[in-house]
Amino acid sequence: MKTILLVDDETRMLDLLGLYIAPHGYKCVKATSAKVALTYFEKEKIDLVILDIMMPEMDGWTTCQKIREFSDVPIIMLTARSETPDIIKGLKFGADDYVTKPFNEEELLARIQALLRRTRTSTENQHFLVFNGLEWNQESMELKYKGQVISVTPKEFALIGLFIKNPQKVYSRDHLLSSIWGFQSQIDDRTIDSHIRNLREKLRNAGFPIENHLFTVWGIGYKWVKEGRNENIH
Repeated sequence: MKTILLVDDETRMLDLLGLYIAPHGYKCVKATSAKVALTYFEKEKIDLVILDIMMPEMDGWTTCQKIREFSDVPIIMLTARSETPDIIKGLKFGADDYVTKPFNEEELLARIQALLRRTRTSTENQHFLVFNGLEWNQESMELKYKGQVISVTPKEFALIGLFIKNPQKVYSRDHLLSSIWGFQSQIDDRTIDSHIRNLREKLRNAGFPIENHLFTVWGIGYKWVKEGRNENIH
């Protein structure tokens, strides 16, 4: 069962959305503020977010940006603001779709189904990845180089998978903490550096040319590239 996070400061709207969506086989969790919405990512696997724009304390645009710092979950902006600049703003901030109030129930459900179908197809295609002889298999939780199994921890496995799936993208340490560890405040930047150092050593010992691919971006974090060298790597 897919979990949909509903975010709106009006409880009446949350109840209405739940009434429309839940009977179609979805689990709905509700948040009346951005702060509450963000905490759900600590305890739930969220598959899609329906997000109101006009909320006190933190509006939907800012909330969307916050979610995009650690998650690629599909986001539908739901609002009475139907002007083109508002729609464009939401899309630029990372939203995947935009539905205006009042909305048609069938149209909203169709958009939800389309986004989840697209996400499922993308996820299925990323269960097994091959990169220059390095094999990352999510089904078996194995990392291999030229057929040789490399013993890595679950967090190291998740890190290398994230890097391979997103070449050229610079990840800050905060982003990596949110993506891999979630919102665990007791974890600090040194944990990231330690895992990266161990991961590099294991790949290097297996013969994989890690120096050509995993770069340190000083003062920010790390980046995976398809091919190249960087004197800042350690």
